[in-house]
Amino acid sequence: MNKDSQGTSRCGFTAIIGAPNAGKSTLVNALVGAKVTIVTHKVQTTRFNVRGVLIEETSQIVLVDTPGIFTPKRALDRAMVQAAWNGAAEADKIIHLVDAPAYARVLLEQNAKPQDQLAFKDVDRIITGLKTHKLKAGLALNKIDMLAKEDLLKLAEHFSNTGSYTETFMISASKGHGLKALRHTLATTMPEGPWHFPADQIADLPARLLAAEITREKLMLRVHEELPYAASVETESWEEHRNGAVRIGQVIYVQRDSQRKIVLGKNGQVIKAIGATSRQDLSKLLDRKVHLFLHVKVRENWSRDRQHLALFGLELE
Repeated sequence: MNKDSQGTSRCGFTAIIGAPNAGKSTLVNALVGAKVTIVTHKVQTTRFNVRGVLIEETSQIVLVDTPGIFTPKRALDRAMVQAAWNGAAEADKIIHLVDAPAYARVLLEQNAKPQDQLAFKDVDRIITGLKTHKLKAGLALNKIDMLAKEDLLKLAEHFSNTGSYTETFMISASKGHGLKALRHTLATTMPEGPWHFPADQIADLPARLLAAEITREKLMLRVHEELPYAASVETESWEEHRNGAVRIGQVIYVQRDSQRKIVLGKNGQVIKAIGATSRQDLSKLLDRKVHLFLHVKVRENWSRDRQHLALFGLELE
């Protein structure tokens, strides 16, 4: 049922923005209650805007998981950052998610690590971006279970003084703390109107693209140290079988032959392991048997291939 006692339904878009590895994908999955976007401990995992669909009270909230906003160096980086700001500009509401412990360690001079310094700069860059684009956002301080209360209050006051935020949420996306209040606020601030998607739909992402993302997640977890950001996955074929099973053929693109050998592994052991874990996740996600076939090809300029990136909604300058 998508209407309240007054016959009112709400539907709108909420963009989740933040620095790389702030926990945006974890938050979207937690709010939706299902895996709709991939999560790894590596930065820049999300490359394009992924939409998860949340039903709360009489509202349908389309959550837009955006790429991390950072200082771009490559054409692909610039396309990812632009996709994030586009998602924010087009949304009915923006939530800026911040890794609270990392930011606090720098702000309060508490043994900050090099990666904390980078995150701090990226967060400040987002604050500047909000002002430049004349956008207001809700602030979500994440991982509050890892921060002392007095430090959390200092952090909240610091962000409040920037004038960029309409409200502040104290949450832990992985533990579920504070998500009820966030859901309620999103539900009540969406514009009135009919729902965009059926009540049982949890993502606005083509199955072929979601399947490719699942495999890329397993690839990053397995060989990221040897292959940082040098690979892409594309679903080439999708065949439905009469018994309900599906045969999926995917290509992993790398930039050099030496990288192809890394992905394959000795006697094909690495790609077999990637395929096994991806197949397991896909079977659960699609709720049916999946036959997954992976191939590795060298495409030196895949990160500058407009046609390939267009599959993911990315545009090069």
